[in-house]
Parts: sequence; structure tokens; C-alpha cells
Amino acid sequence: MAVKAMDLFDAYRQNQLPKDEGYIISSFFNSNSAYSIYEIVSYSGVKSIYLNDAGLTFQTNGKKVHILVEPASYPSKAIEPYVRSNTEQIPLRFSELEQITAKNQSKIMIAKEPILSFSSFTILKPSGINFALVFYSRPDIFATMRQFFEKTFNQEAGIPQADSKKSAQRVAEIVEASMSFKGEYT
Repeated sequence: MAVKAMDLFDAYRQNQLPKDEGYIISSFFNSNSAYSIYEIVSYSGVKSIYLNDAGLTFQTNGKKVHILVEPASYPSKAIEPYVRSNTEQIPLRFSELEQITAKNQSKIMIAKEPILSFSSFTILKPSGINFALVFYSRPDIFATMRQFFEKTFNQEAGIPQADSKKSAQRVAEIVEASMSFKGEYT
């Protein structure tokens, strides 16, 4: 059976990073709460990939979707995500995010549209419980992503199972609609 996903930095060391097209999912978990940030990057046509002190830099265009999971107890709910502290911010306003409120009053916020990255982007080296995974472009890629997010929203971010399933489905729909490699990739 072909590999569906792999640790990004292991794939780089083993020369198994796809250069034609792929998806990278990175996580940034708060060590003191269930506050979580996920980034999904799609890329294709890589010119080069190189390791530096910060992480892996890809010389190619990319599209990035941000996901923010905010626990009910988060004290800065009213502050726009783009002006929060460095470890809690994403470059988006509330109006640019779909918001799903879970039964436990946690919020899952998903970017409505990807942000384009021209010429290059860097995936930071994960630390602690954070991760960076490469997902290989396969016919079942969106189902694999949906299953991945359903599990991680529930187990890592504390979202109830039914809400994890609903949110993961929405993430997969947005990624497929705006970041798939069907048609022209820009």
C-alpha cells in the first residue's frame, strides 16, 4: 500500500518529498490550553527545496489555508486573529473565516480562501508536540485529510466527535475547492 502521509522532515531526509505536487499540514499547539493553529499548504512544480535554521524552504508558489481552534475559555476571543500575540495569530480577520461553534463552546475557524505565496515559502521546524506532515497527492487525498482532521480536532484540540467530523468535512471541502490541482494551478 502506498504511503498517504509522512513527517515532512523525515521525507526530506529520505528524499521522498513530492516535487510535482503535494500538501503540507503543520500544527502549532498552545502548551497551556487547547488553542491550536493548523496551516495547510498546497504546492506544485518545485524548483528546489533546502533546509535552513528555521525549517524547509520550498522554491515554488503555494497556497495556504489557516485553521484556528479556540477553546471556550480563551480570554482574547474578541481580538481579531491577525492582531493577537505572535504565538496565537493567523493573518486573517474574523470576516475571512468560517466559524463553527462546537457543543463545548470551542470555535473552529477555517479560512474561506487560501492565501497565495509567490516564489517561495518556508515550513518551520516543529517543536514540542507540534508537527509538519506531507500528504501525497493521491485519488483519496481529501478523504485522508478529512479523517486526519477529524481525529486531531477531537484528540488534540478537545473538540467533541460530532463537531470534529463536521469541521473536518468543511476543511476538506475548502481545500478541494480552492487548493486542488484540478485545472490551472496559480
